[in-house]
Amino acid sequence: MAENAYIKLVPSSSKQTITVEEVKEILNYYTDITAKTGNQVDWEYGDSAFPYVIKEKDEGKGRWFYLQSTNERYYAILIGVDQESIREEDGTDRIQTYIQVTLPEQSTFGDKGKANEFCKFLAKKLQGELHLFNERIMYFYPRK
Repeated sequence: MAENAYIKLVPSSSKQTITVEEVKEILNYYTDITAKTGNQVDWEYGDSAFPYVIKEKDEGKGRWFYLQSTNERYYAILIGVDQESIREEDGTDRIQTYIQVTLPEQSTFGDKGKANEFCKFLAKKLQGELHLFNERIMYFYPRK
């Protein structure tokens, strides 16, 4: 059975909405900084830190994409952006954007580790609320 983690953009987050293209840009930034770290330590760290290629199918255009593994120890990770309706304590409704990270059934333990790493990176970057695969919640936004 597939497993899901969510990065929710709450009112305290740095952004209230995000697109699939913006998520790809953040992942490209991640690959850039890990490659620079690898250059500093004279090791191909970028290949180990991000052993995937970003791919998108026509039916998921603008809604989801996937990371296809370039290493036999990994399989794939799906990433999508959607919105949900949230009822506030005062009874009003608001639309909340979230990023869903899905591990398909064929995913390996390596995929789960990398997915957790990417989720934490995205949540820190966006100051979001991270709902992990094990249903625990991590808060990366300023709380009152």
